[in-house]
Amino acid sequence: MGVLLIHTLKPKTRGKMMNKVRTLIGIGCLLGFTAGCLSTGSQSLTTSPAVDDGEIVMRTAAAQHTDPFEAGRAAALALKASMGTVEPHALILTECFEEKELKSRVLKGVGSVFPKDKIFGFATYGSFSQGGPLDMDSVSLVGIGGSGISISAVLEPNMGVSGLSLEEDEETLILRLGAAGERLARQLRRTGTDRLLLLMADAHSPKNQLLIDGVQKIVGKRFAITGGSVNKNAGQSFLYFRGRIHTDGALAILLSGNFKVALSGRQAKSNEKVISTAKEAAAETLKAFDDQNVKPFAAFAYNCAGRKGKLDRLEDELAAIQDSVGTSLPLFGSYCAGEFGPADSTEKLPNVLSSGRGWHVMFTLLGR
Repeated sequence: MGVLLIHTLKPKTRGKMMNKVRTLIGIGCLLGFTAGCLSTGSQSLTTSPAVDDGEIVMRTAAAQHTDPFEAGRAAALALKASMGTVEPHALILTECFEEKELKSRVLKGVGSVFPKDKIFGFATYGSFSQGGPLDMDSVSLVGIGGSGISISAVLEPNMGVSGLSLEEDEETLILRLGAAGERLARQLRRTGTDRLLLLMADAHSPKNQLLIDGVQKIVGKRFAITGGSVNKNAGQSFLYFRGRIHTDGALAILLSGNFKVALSGRQAKSNEKVISTAKEAAAETLKAFDDQNVKPFAAFAYNCAGRKGKLDRLEDELAAIQDSVGTSLPLFGSYCAGEFGPADSTEKLPNVLSSGRGWHVMFTLLGR
């Protein structure tokens, strides 16, 4: 177990005017005049630095529908309504549909409401939020916005590890995943208020540890990292970066600003222990905040699909989490094929906050 608390014109005239507009927009982003200005590329997205006392808005939404476009659109419309006038810097998406074409339609549905360049995420085995757990044919979203929080999102495509196993390709996996993790972390824009790294990858447990080893060579072994591994079923191992589908890759989203985070992880392999450990992990993070008089404003829970399979009723684990943190806190939970976060006591590495594990629930609170 482990917890960390961290702080209309003639053509010629129109051309001249457009050049001036482009120049002014560039200056505005450079100086950070607007939190919505973005530095973008096909494999990166960076928002302006966070304002210390700026607003932070994180909201979740989910939908279930046999039509993936409608599921994506419904979830996005609900999120837009929940965010109010705040335009999200980024959306993190998880979905549970079986085929690539269906997953593509999910992205189109969400993209009919929000700019597709803001969509990030991965394929999972389902999700859960305060509204309840969702299994097949579902979409979940969390929107991150406000001038008080900044993001740097990067992609490491084509790691060269798809189809390799530790049993037959251990040395190759150690080299390739470690190098991919280092390259990924080196791309991040770093600031003095970096707080939490969300890591999503096509690297299933136990390969996820090799990836985070590389990331930690750059960000350090005590930096707060959480996240999960994509659905490993054939034809479903997809990552989503700026609205596009990728395989055999990893993405990282660094959250920065004047807020704190608390993390805890628990392992279990039976119905009763899955329920009790979920409650313990959530309670431990909340106690860390209570001890520092910090009020949570959002929670992430990356949960193992194996744990999900041990439950008699999915609702029971969610209810246990709600017993600890209540029913009003925005909660973004997903069922993964490997999790990043604090390892349980039996697997904890010395002086390492986050690891790549399986059979864990990794619970993270963000607060002020």
